[in-house]
Order: sequence, then C-alpha cells, then structure tokens
Amino acid sequence: MREFVRPKVVVSKCLEFDHCRYNGDMISSPIVAKLKEHVDFLPVCAEVEIGLGIPRSPVRIILDNGEHRLVQPVSGKDVTEDMKAFCTKFLDSVGEVDGFILKFRSPSCGFKDIKVYPSIGKSGAIEKTSGYFGGAVLKKYPFLPVEDEGRLKNSRIKEHFLTKLFVLAAFRKVKSEGSMKDLVRFHTDNKYLLMAYSQAELRKLGAIVANKEKKPFKGLISDYEGHLYNAFTKSPRYTSSINVLMHALGHFSENLSNGEKALFFDWIQKYREGKTSLCPAINTIRSWIVRFEDQYLMHQTFFEPYPEGLIEVDPINSHLREDLWK
Repeated sequence: MREFVRPKVVVSKCLEFDHCRYNGDMISSPIVAKLKEHVDFLPVCAEVEIGLGIPRSPVRIILDNGEHRLVQPVSGKDVTEDMKAFCTKFLDSVGEVDGFILKFRSPSCGFKDIKVYPSIGKSGAIEKTSGYFGGAVLKKYPFLPVEDEGRLKNSRIKEHFLTKLFVLAAFRKVKSEGSMKDLVRFHTDNKYLLMAYSQAELRKLGAIVANKEKKPFKGLISDYEGHLYNAFTKSPRYTSSINVLMHALGHFSENLSNGEKALFFDWIQKYREGKTSLCPAINTIRSWIVRFEDQYLMHQTFFEPYPEGLIEVDPINSHLREDLWK
C-alpha cells in the first residue's frame, strides 16, 4: 500500500464543516466527508468573511450597465467590491495549496454555470458566468484541480480530480523538500500514469529529468512543473488506459498461460465496449504484480493514484443495497 502526501485543499465551509449557508444549513457531501481522513482542509465562506450574517438574504449576480455586480436583492446592498477585496486578500495569503472544492452554483464560490440576472428584481437569468471567489480561484490557479461538490458526484470527474490532486501534492513535496534524486523517483513512479494522460508530455518530462544540459535542481524543477501541469489538463482517453495495461502485460507475458492472457484480453474488450469498468483488468494486472514481485510496477501510481479508502462503489450495484428479497 502506497504512502500518500496529504493534499492541502481549500473547501467551501458550508460543505460538511459549518452551518453557514444563507439559510443556516450545512451541505452534506460524501466526497468531502471521506476526504477528511486523507486531506488537510482549509474551510472558508466568502460571504461570511465579507460581513454577511447567518442566516442572511441570498446574493445574486446582476448585469448592470454591462458590468457584473454581486448584490443582495432584499436590501439592495452591492457587495461586489467587498467580495473582490476578500478574494485578493485570501488567495494572496493562503500559501501553497493543491486544490479546491467549491459550492455548486454559488454566486460567490461557484466556478461555473452561475446565473446572471438582468436586475435585482424577480426575473429569469440571461447568461451564466463564474462566481466571484470561484472565478478568482480559476484565474490565480489555472492548473490546479478545482471542482464543486455537484460535479464530484460524477465518477469520472471525481477520479480525475482525485488523481490530479494527489499527484500534485506529491510533486509539491518534491519541489519544496526534494533533490534531483527525488525528482527522478517521482518521475519513475508516475511514468505509467503520465503515459495514460499524455504521451507527448511524458516524453518532454523524461527529457527534463535526463538533464543533459546539467541544469541545477531549482531551474529543472520549474521546467518540470509546467509540463506536469500540462499533462494533467484533461482526463485520459479510455484507449490510453488500455495502452498502459498492455505495456504492463508485457512484464509478465512470457510467464502467463494462454488461459490467463485470454481472460485479461476479455476484460480489456469488455471495457473497450463499455460493458464493464477498468477495475477487473487493473486488478488482474495487480495480482500478477504481487505474484511475480515486479518491483517496478509495484510502485507505479497508475495502479493506485489515490488512497483506496476513496474508491466508492455505486450503492445501486453494491451488496449493501436494500434487500428486496425480504
């Protein structure tokens, strides 16, 4: 079992931390609740920080003379400048962080699909934008994993978010405390994961680590960081994951029976056709890693990109679902 660096994550305080929603509620988020064991959270509520109470009248974004403004319709109060000042002050002082989990569709914290209204009165939305704090986060940290609790209900989005979060947390430690030897180890352990995400960036990162120009570690780590961010811009295609597993199979191919290989190829084909997840094929490879004591693959983060405790089984498919036989 891998040891993971604990990521530092800014989270909207109303998600599992405090009753600070406009109506005094706290929002239940299973993924935030599970992450508490593995992550160092920094909870914040932008609206409370700028002096709006609990409970409070909701705020909304309106279009006023071609400019977005954050207003409280009931009182008519415009809190745009207060919110902008808070965003700048907080993000400039927060220090190194690895990611953000923000409130879904909040006009302050949300990072996408926030409704914009034509006035403070009752009317339908005319466009969508980022919330003030969420937008400031995207501007200052364009390469970090940023999600909201609504989108994290999607298993593919969640998997990409967690993978990126724990990789960048591990890299942060190498960058701040490590040496050339630690960077080489980091790159080696993440080779298959990088292969799945971007083979082009993997080649560039490999050339940086090779360091033919004999650059000092400080300059080298900066070059590496930029390309690492680029590699994790998008989630991997399913064909890339298959390619990685085929590379892994090559480590054992000569020692496997025809039946074992046929079973593995069957799982690959079922995954290709969308009839199963990638888990059976990955677990087959993992069993061979243990069986043949392959030390290289044993350390590959592709096979365990984040703590096992964060892997969730759909309750519809779980044996723990309601027993309808009773």
